[in-house]
This record gives sequence, structure tokens and C-alpha cells, in this order.
Amino acid sequence: MKIRSLHLYSNDGQRRDLQFNADGLNVITGRSSTGKSALSEIIEYCMGRSTFNVPEGVIRDKVAWFAVIYQFEHEQVLVAKPTPRGGGASCSTAMLRRGTDLRAPVFSELAENSDDDAIVTLLSRLLGIPENRTDVPIEHSRASYDANIKHTFYYLFQKQGLVANKDQLLYRQNEPYQPQAIRDTLPILLGVSSHDRFDLEASLRVAQRDLKINGKLLDQARVAIDTSQERAIGLYSEAKAVGVVGSADSDLNGGGTIELLRAALTWRPESVPEDDGSRVSRLEADLGNLRKERRDAQARIDAARQFSNRAGGYESEATEQRERLTSIKALPRNPGSGEWQWPFSERNLALDTPVAAALLNELASLDTELRIATGQRPKLEAYLSELDGKAQEIASVIKTKESELAAALAANDLIGQLGTRNNAAARVVGRISLFLENLAPNEELSRLEAEHRRLKAKVEDLERRIGVDDSNERLSSILNIISTQVSQYIQKFEAEFRNFPARFDLANVTIVFDRPERPVPMSRTGGGENHLAYHLSALLALHLFAFKNNRPIPQFLLIDQPTQVYFPSEQVYKDADGSIQKTESDADLNAVRRLFDLLLKFTKVDAPGFQLIVTEHANLREQWFQDAIVEQPWTKPPALVPEDWP
Repeated sequence: MKIRSLHLYSNDGQRRDLQFNADGLNVITGRSSTGKSALSEIIEYCMGRSTFNVPEGVIRDKVAWFAVIYQFEHEQVLVAKPTPRGGGASCSTAMLRRGTDLRAPVFSELAENSDDDAIVTLLSRLLGIPENRTDVPIEHSRASYDANIKHTFYYLFQKQGLVANKDQLLYRQNEPYQPQAIRDTLPILLGVSSHDRFDLEASLRVAQRDLKINGKLLDQARVAIDTSQERAIGLYSEAKAVGVVGSADSDLNGGGTIELLRAALTWRPESVPEDDGSRVSRLEADLGNLRKERRDAQARIDAARQFSNRAGGYESEATEQRERLTSIKALPRNPGSGEWQWPFSERNLALDTPVAAALLNELASLDTELRIATGQRPKLEAYLSELDGKAQEIASVIKTKESELAAALAANDLIGQLGTRNNAAARVVGRISLFLENLAPNEELSRLEAEHRRLKAKVEDLERRIGVDDSNERLSSILNIISTQVSQYIQKFEAEFRNFPARFDLANVTIVFDRPERPVPMSRTGGGENHLAYHLSALLALHLFAFKNNRPIPQFLLIDQPTQVYFPSEQVYKDADGSIQKTESDADLNAVRRLFDLLLKFTKVDAPGFQLIVTEHANLREQWFQDAIVEQPWTKPPALVPEDWP
């Protein structure tokens, strides 16, 4: 993408055309206040930026429309935008045309048929910016967004106050949030974030959303199944209380209760039996007996645990004594293997006497008792486990009976409220029907669990495939390539620190020189000539990488008044007025020639066909420089805006 031409329209329909060479160096030189610095603002305004930053004064007062024709490889695009009406600060409407050989329209043809969003989308697509999404960590407050042609503006314009600024390397870097936008989008523009990665990340977001939705459904199904038995028992008890089902108690289990409730749906008003009036009493009596059983079971558990605690102390003492006997080898023979274990005594020495036999028998008896005592622990633990299981079983039955009793009491209250048992029964049947309709079958739970496993495996696979992406390594490699080229250009400019490796620091958006003692950022260097060299070296190196690797960054760069650093003062520079004689008498002529020679070689040797547009006060008599001048030096007249416009 390059600039073919720029057009201005007066309020009375006159047109001013400014043609550029799409390939190579373009120079516009002349006096101050002739509109040179406004060119970058006009081009940016016609690239989809709604904010109108064209300077107040002649241009805004006399120009009604601005238009730029952009040259792409196979087509041209014209974007025309009106000056904001009523002194406004922005305008988002535009006129858009596409073709292979466009001409600037006449004033009467100008009409708004598009807007900035459409322009940004079209130019981004024609430029070749792939589908993308900035990679913003989820814990950050800023949102992810798409990189588009607006994120190339940082590398296309070097304004007058920026070219020699030691604290700011790129255009708009000093504005809020822009440094982070540069860090987010430059890797995409340089080809670090591939289209495959974008597709994988999009698929991962969809899979994560589906997994989250399925997880909620699965949790709901599990909760429904966990509570369905209790609700089923309650409904069954209500049905019995109002006479919908028989009064005889059944052994209630999950499947059996559900089947009984399904049978209750066949109830008809004429078949309601009379209530025996004893269900609540029976349930209360059953609960009393169950609670007594639970108290008895808990008492046995407490007694067993107390015994276990006391026995534990005895076992510890017994184990210690047994280990003590073992350590001193109190018995002549090992009780387990039968081997002789008194090394300083002959076998059977004096052991056949009555006293020795009595002592050995006592020792053997003590060892046997200690073994028996320590071996009882597993049996005690098994007994405690059995008691705990029985207590839990009783507690579960109590819970069921409490649900039945609560439901029976509620049913009796319902009968009292509705007046007749038929009305109460009909209401209970309706609740049973609703419960059965919403009951999640086990097959549905199994399906949700299988789907959850599938989605979880898919998410893990996508995360693994994204995780093996080498984006960080590729970005480091590309920045190293750009940094190497920055160092080479700085050497050609003969700038300070040219003997040290220069590094393009994306984290801080600056140039850093790696000295053996310490790194030196651009902000801690001196001299306007040096700062100009660092700025242009960084931009040329970045554009060279994009040019050689066909990256989606427009192949033009507009530099506003770079040679100002080679004049004794700003006033002397302005007084040059595009004059060859003033340039030769006042400027550091060698430095000026070196600058333009480097820019010319960039467009012919390094990146053949790249478009450089330079606005200047300086002028050189060399023929190659004169060939690059777009128009005769601007005075008054001529200038960007003709003086005779109303």
C-alpha cells in the first residue's frame, strides 16, 4: 500500500492535486507555513481516523474536502472525507471508490457513501492483515481486540516534533494506552501470531464455552438426582395422606418410589379411600423407635471408642515391653525362627534345671501375651466400623421417615385448607406429575457425563496445541533481526554509540545500546543528530523486515523535516525556505547529504520500490535530489492551499 496522490477541494469546487511517485524517494521542500506538515494529518484522516488533526487556519478555512488515492498491487482505492462541519473535531463519514486506474472526482461527484469502520476494514483486508485477536491475559482489565490498519500508523509517520525526540520513538507513543497497543499488535503485524493460532484460539473459546454450559447442566442433573429420592418420598407420603395411593407402607427405594408415584397418576376422584387417621401417629412412633435405636448405637460406639483409647495405652506399653525383650534377646531361641540367639552362651547350657525352665516358661508366656494384646487392634477397628455403618443406616432411615412425616402433616393441612380430600388429592397428583416430568433419567445423566468428558478432552487438546506454539521464541528472533539492522543503519549515520549493539526494545518501545558496563536507553543519550539517527534506523529496519517478509505494513514512510538537526538553530532552518544556497551556507552539508543518500539507497537497494515522502526546508543541488522533488519549492504561492481560494 502506497500513496498515489492527494487532492484538496475548495468550498467553491476548485481542486488542488498533489501527485507522488509510488516508488522511491519523494521530497517536498519550501518555506514555513505552506502546509507541508499537514500532509501526514490529511493522509491519516483519510485512512479511517475520525479525529480531525489538520491545523487550524488556512487549510481548515479554505478546504471543503480531502481525498487520497492509495495504490495497492492490483487496484487503487480513493477515500475522500469532508472537513468536519460546524467546527467539529471529528468526522466518521466518507466517500469510497475502488478501481484499477482511478482519477480524482470533480467536486460535484463528492458524496458520502461509507464510513471510517468500512474504510478500516477494507484497507486492512487489502493490505493483508490476517484475522487475529490480541493475546490479552484473562486477569488483565483491558479487552482483546483485532489488529487493523490503524495499528500501522505508529510506523508510517515521523512528525516534526518527533524525529529528534529522545523520549519517544514512535508516533502516538506518548498517548494513553498506545504503548500497550504497540506491544499487543506489532507481533501480529510481524507474523508472530499465525492464522492457525487464531483459528485454534477461536476454537478453544467455543469449546470452553460449551464445556462451561455442559458443566452447569451436569451439575443441575446431579443435584436433581441427589434430591429426587427425598422429594419422591415426601410426595409419596402426601399421596398416602390424601388417599391417592394405598395406606400400607412399602419398602421405599429409589426405583420403587418412582414407580409408585407413576401409578398415582392414574388416580380418579371417585376412587379416593377414606383416611385411616393413624398414618401420622405411626410415623411418629416409628421415628421414636428409630431415634432410640440411634441413641443405643451411638452409646455402643462411644463405649467402644473409650475402650479403644484405654486399650491403646496398654498396647503401647505392651509393644514397648515386647520390643525391650526382643532387643535384649531375653529368650535363648528366636520365637519365630527357633534359632539360637545367645552368642555368649553354649547351647542348652544349664537350661535343663528346674529354675531355668521356670524362668524361660515365664518369659515365653509373657511374649505370647504381648503378641495377643497387640493383635486385637484390627478386630476392634472392624467392630467400630460396623457400629458406624449401622448408625449411618439408622440416620438415613430417620431422614426418610422425617420427610414422610413432614409430607403427611402438610397433606393434612392441605385437606383442611381445600375442604375436601378430592381437592387435596388432585393438587398432590398435579405436583407428582410436575416432579416426574422434570425428573432427569439416569440415561440423561450418563449422556451429560460423556459429553463433559468429550468437551474436556477437546479443550485440553486445543490448549496443548496452542501451548506448543513458539510465538515468544519467534518474536525474539524477529526482534533480533530488526535490532541487527538497526545497528547497521546507526553505523551508516555515524551516530554516537554506533560501536555498541543496538536493540529494539519492544517492552519499553525504545532503542537500547548494550554496553559492557550497562545498557543505555535512547532517553539517556544526547544530541539531536543522534536521536534522529536512532529514530530513522529503527523505522527503516522495521520496514525492511516487513518488506522482505511480505508483512502487512504499508510500504510508505512520511518524515517531516528531518534535517532540522543539521542547522545551527530552528530559525536558521526555517529561513532556508527550500533554497539550495541557504542550505549550503548554513547546514552541515555532509550530514544532510549522508541522510538523503541513505534514504535514497533504502528505496533503490535495500527495499526497491519502497515509498519515502520527506517534507523539508533544505534543498540539495545534486541531480538525484532534484529528481526526487515532487513540485517546485513551496513559497506563497505556490503552497498546499492556493491563496486565491475563498
